Amino acid sequence: MKDHAERVGTLEDQVASLERRWSLRVRERLDSSFNFVARASHVDLGEVVVKLGVPGAEFVRELDALRVYGGQGAARLLKADPTNGAMMLESVRPGSALSNVTSDEEATSATATVMRSLWHPVPRRHAFVPMSEFEGGVEWLRTGLTNERGPVPRTLMSRAEGLLRDLASAKDEPVLLHGDLHHDNLLSAERAPWLAIDPKGVVGDPAYDVGPFLYNRLFGTDNPVGTLRRRVDQMSEELGFERDRIVGAAIPRAVLAAWPTGSSGEPWRDALKCAELLAGLTT
Repeated sequence: MKDHAERVGTLEDQVASLERRWSLRVRERLDSSFNFVARASHVDLGEVVVKLGVPGAEFVRELDALRVYGGQGAARLLKADPTNGAMMLESVRPGSALSNVTSDEEATSATATVMRSLWHPVPRRHAFVPMSEFEGGVEWLRTGLTNERGPVPRTLMSRAEGLLRDLASAKDEPVLLHGDLHHDNLLSAERAPWLAIDPKGVVGDPAYDVGPFLYNRLFGTDNPVGTLRRRVDQMSEELGFERDRIVGAAIPRAVLAAWPTGSSGEPWRDALKCAELLAGLTT
């Protein structure tokens, strides 16, 4: 109880400090799985969104990705304080998540459209993480191969490692990837139909960005296998990628989502099951 009270007190102090320094007043806390995110009223800009996260490399990568986007396809960054893990963003309205769209075909098309707008050339100097290292990447998958009692089948782990290694060594020009673009990271907007939030700042093959959408909210559908096949086919058509390229990139992405670097407990079963289904699509 004491630790919880200290954390709450620290957060309240951070919010109060942010309000003073940035001339704003926090109004409405928004749903967030990890960070503090809230709408606020700024003295000059009107309604904005403030986000408090953990200072560090991941937070800086998010800021840098938002700067590269410049509001194209993503919420616009207005102000940042990386030392204290704070950022101010435009308030995206209406702000309804793509997960509220009932048509999976419509959601797939919306995601593909935003993806294309986010794939920027990689700046000459950057701190983004390579696709081959994201969430442990190739090295973590190799480590998993030595763990005979791990929760991910070794055949699937081996296949994921080989696919990611091959993808990373390809000669195609890498682009800036969102890294976690799915139904809950796309919000309905006024200046564009949909805007992305929470980029991870990853560099690599654009096909690697498709995976999170494929395994997200898959097993709540009436026919997960049919839905997965249709998502892959639709993404292939709308993005202009070969179907096997999307599947081959999504397998390691799903395995790493299920069992990211440092994991020790139970894997995320939805992502793991999706990886197994994807592996079946190529046999």
